[in-house]
Amino acid sequence: MRNCDFDWLTNNIKNDTKKLEEKMDYKNGKWAKSIIELQHNDGSWGYFHTLSKPTQKQPMTTEQALRRLEILGFTINDKPIQKTIKYLNNCLIGKENIPDYWEKDSDWKSYVDLMLSTWIKRFTPDDKFANNISSKWAEILNNSFENNQFEQKLYDSMYQKVLSPEKGKRIWGCMSHYVVSILANSLDKNIEPLYFEYVINFPTGIYYYGYNKSIKTLPEIFTSVKTSEYLRMVKLLTTYTNKICKNKLYFIKEWLESNKIDDNMWDLGKASKNNILFPLSDSWRKDEYRIQDCTYIIKELMGNIK
Repeated sequence: MRNCDFDWLTNNIKNDTKKLEEKMDYKNGKWAKSIIELQHNDGSWGYFHTLSKPTQKQPMTTEQALRRLEILGFTINDKPIQKTIKYLNNCLIGKENIPDYWEKDSDWKSYVDLMLSTWIKRFTPDDKFANNISSKWAEILNNSFENNQFEQKLYDSMYQKVLSPEKGKRIWGCMSHYVVSILANSLDKNIEPLYFEYVINFPTGIYYYGYNKSIKTLPEIFTSVKTSEYLRMVKLLTTYTNKICKNKLYFIKEWLESNKIDDNMWDLGKASKNNILFPLSDSWRKDEYRIQDCTYIIKELMGNIK
């Protein structure tokens, strides 16, 4: 691209980004509208879990819809989210049941409670029923460390004690994104940095986020879908407000700073589009819209790492 073209493009992006931050119009874009149109009367999108198979009539699950709407800027102040959280609460207290297939070989009851509570807390941190589940997982992890190290035997023992799974049922590990999310700001102040360190050093990353490497291992190619997956994990970790935990993410901020394309702007390239974190704008046909989206997400992340 010629220098004069690049200058014109960057000036346009700066103006568009400023307007975007003022309007927050991602919530009014076509991606949000297409999701909300599929919402059922009960507040769900059919099956709950991301790994449940979608159908042509129902191309996404409740969890997928919530994840995308959250990224697009929806909060508990928005009616579609209020409707869904009410539904999730009803499922959590037994008034309703999610329609997903029951995994017979695993501690499915504990897993469903964990999934529901995690998403309720993402939008309403003070929910009584969700915090009851959160406190159980906190009790497990608070007692899973010895000599500042995570001990699997202690974890297994505490899981059995606190959650009382049926004999022979497979128990769930502490590296799923549900556990990482629900434990944010819930652990003992001396344990939280230890767990956080364990999470960011775990060799295969946070489960179900696609980036199957340690948080400490930065993506090899910045302009890639792997970077989108990586940034989603970082976004989850920034929900930990403990200063010690925040400091452990500072290397990510330095990495992002080193990949600017211009003053306070970033471009992850067309390959970063994964239909989860990106796109936010209605279209990426123009480069400035893609750069606008990338800049918006990265500036938000960097602000939360401070």
